[in-house]
Amino acid sequence: MNPTDSAPDGGREALLEADIHRLLDGELPPARAAEVAAWIAADPQRTRQADAWRRQRALLHERYDSLLTEPIPPAMLQTLSTAPTTRAYARAALQSLWLRAAGIVLLAGACGSAGWFGHARLGNPQAPDALTALSQRAAMAHAVFSPEVRHPVEVTASEELHLVRWLSARLATPVRAPVLIPQGYALVGGRLLPGEDRPVAQFMYQNGAGKRLTLYVSTLTPGSPSLRETAFRFERFRNVNTFYWVENTRAYALSGDLTREELMPVARTVYEQLAKSMPEPAQGVQPAKAQP
Repeated sequence: MNPTDSAPDGGREALLEADIHRLLDGELPPARAAEVAAWIAADPQRTRQADAWRRQRALLHERYDSLLTEPIPPAMLQTLSTAPTTRAYARAALQSLWLRAAGIVLLAGACGSAGWFGHARLGNPQAPDALTALSQRAAMAHAVFSPEVRHPVEVTASEELHLVRWLSARLATPVRAPVLIPQGYALVGGRLLPGEDRPVAQFMYQNGAGKRLTLYVSTLTPGSPSLRETAFRFERFRNVNTFYWVENTRAYALSGDLTREELMPVARTVYEQLAKSMPEPAQGVQPAKAQP
């Protein structure tokens, strides 16, 4: 059978392109693979296309196969050991480059759903309020990214000005990275993350012993009940402690694998720096919603 015989008119090119990909990926049975290979060899343009895809496939394997064997950090496994489904997603996200995006979706979706981390909350065991849910997402983001060795951030501290400008533009409000050198923590860099319904920023810091802190920054909708919150709040989710608060329509969450006593003075320093330096966002400015 000629490969084109199985394709109805109008769908022929799509089917033939898929056949080439399946041949390169070793997914065709021997007889079918021989037919497709002969069809490719009969046309120089198809041969060039197949060779280009073969080279691209080889380059991708050369560049990214090492990620498949990266060990999963014990701290992350401990944090994500509660739910089997979540653990499976996290394991796949760390061991496959192509599933890293799925891990980000998991971060936004699973952590945003009521009760995912609710059982680990100190005190009230009921579904978390909006700010507590935000602090849960911050803790999850810390657990996912702080163990990373090769890819802890998207933009490094060497490009801090670019990082701050980029995150400010995406959140549609000025943001900045506090200076924590006196507390022993240097800026590693930062990244953009999906929040519940809008982009959020994460800054990462590290001390000389390799301990990392992350500052999660989100905006709040004008008129949100969370804007009336004035308390400096604390939550613990598994082995991640988080202090979080609201200031000038922004919500902040500082997370780390530190004791409450170790984290508190750093959180107060962050709070004081940002309260003094961050302007009130312009009225009517709404951050762009996170893209799916």
